[in-house]
This record gives sequence, C-alpha cells and structure tokens, in this order.
Amino acid sequence: MLLPIITYPNKLLKNISDDVVLFDSQLHAFLDNMYETMMHSNGIGLAAIQVAMPIRALILCIPDEEGNQDPNNTLEIINPRIVNPNGKTTYQEGCLSVPGFYEDIERYETLTLHYHDRHGVECSLQADELLSIAIQHEMDHLDGKLFIDHLSYSRRKKFEKEHKKALKEKK
Repeated sequence: MLLPIITYPNKLLKNISDDVVLFDSQLHAFLDNMYETMMHSNGIGLAAIQVAMPIRALILCIPDEEGNQDPNNTLEIINPRIVNPNGKTTYQEGCLSVPGFYEDIERYETLTLHYHDRHGVECSLQADELLSIAIQHEMDHLDGKLFIDHLSYSRRKKFEKEHKKALKEKK
C-alpha cells in the first residue's frame, strides 16, 4: 500500500521520533508499505516520519552502478545509532519531503551503524560513500531535521524564496 509522503513545511517533519519497542507483524507491514512508497517515488531512502509515523525506522535501497535498485539489497534500519564517524565528504542531496530541490551537504565519509532489523535482532554495518550519506540523511529525519537545515543562512534564505515561488507556480 502506498503511503502519502509529507512535504516541507509540514510541522510533523520537525518531530523527534520514538524508539520502536514492538517488532511485530504491524511493524513488518508498515516497513513493506514504506518500501513500496519509496520505490514508487524513485527514492533511495525513506524515514518513517516522512509518512507521518514518528518511529525510529528507516529503509534504504542504494542503487548499483547501473542505477538499478535490487530489493534484496534493501536495508530496514530500526533504532539506529552511529558510532565511529570519520572524515568529511560533500554530496548533492535531495529529499522526497523537499521535492525538486538539491543542495551540496557535508556529511561524515564513513561510519559504523548499530541498529535492529525488523525482527528486533541487533545488527551493525560499516558504511561509506552513498550508503553513509543516505544513513545520515535519513537519521536526521528521525531527529526532526531536514537536509536544508544544514544550509548556511544565506543559502537557506535563497531556498525559502525558491520554495515560495515554486508553491505559487503550482497554484
């Protein structure tokens, strides 16, 4: 089932998400719906809060070199914690909740992630490149942040102006 993605400036996006405590069939169905929604929207990541569910859950499906997203490579990340972040890298990010806007954002280059899978099993992974960036981007959502919150004051003002203009053009 496709879920509606909430977009900026919806105030729900500022909510800090709660830890997941029940790893049940309801959570599994929700994660399946998140995956379907993300793929339908041509995204590589989706945080639960983006579909109005304030829980610490996100999904990622990083494309391969040809741009294909293999469903078997999907990561379901619940109650994530970053440890050992290292280095800095800049990447042009976009967001399903801020459609049509892209900006260079500085993130950690590598990190270790501790999280739970859909069954509550503790997992960890080493991430670099796009996976590291995507994890940080989606985890920001869980803390009520958008990638535009990382912009400088002047760039943020420019974004706000562009966003208002785009909304007027839609009407």
